[in-house]
Amino acid sequence: MFTGLVQGMGKIVSRSSNKLVIQPDQPLSDPVYGESIAVNGCCLTLENSAGGVLTFHTMEETLRRTNLGMLVSGSTVNLERALRLGDRLGGHIVQGHVDCVGEVLECRRMPDGDFKLAISFDPQFAPLAVVKGGIAIDGVSLTVVEAAADMLSVRLIPVTLQDTALYSRQPGAKVNLEFDVVGRYILRMMELEKTPAKSGGVTMETLLEAGFL
Repeated sequence: MFTGLVQGMGKIVSRSSNKLVIQPDQPLSDPVYGESIAVNGCCLTLENSAGGVLTFHTMEETLRRTNLGMLVSGSTVNLERALRLGDRLGGHIVQGHVDCVGEVLECRRMPDGDFKLAISFDPQFAPLAVVKGGIAIDGVSLTVVEAAADMLSVRLIPVTLQDTALYSRQPGAKVNLEFDVVGRYILRMMELEKTPAKSGGVTMETLLEAGFL
């Protein structure tokens, strides 16, 4: 589990069908074999950290469903180590399970001085994009400012532009999106509630009887 508060950046050294090698801008303190690290918001397992270079195993499913399969050597990525008990939850709850890949539509400074980032995405995820709700974009915890049927926009403060890789995401760039996990479960429960009961199927009633609600 993560917070979406990026702790550093890194550059891709190499990428193959099942290996991703990253050189972090700043060395990780006491990296642990097997620990979870979010790379552009995608939870990966650290396999090796020899010489300060991070090596992860990447499944085909991961490369297909995230922008990690599209990035080339030299690409900049966001890095965040997993949340520890007792840490401050300064962003929002981020699982590191990317919902979809969006495309940057706009990335510019507004007349009022704010920096706007607008992103298009698959309309099937529209119910999860809520104004003032949380969204993780390439692993960065942000607040949705605008939400439509197939796009959303956020505002970036100077710290975000300076300390994350979002500064380099220009129109056409692909970014990982993870919508708020609480909203995802609420939507799923509502879908179950509307689904006619089927023999042996899962309904709100069967969940209640089983003690899950």
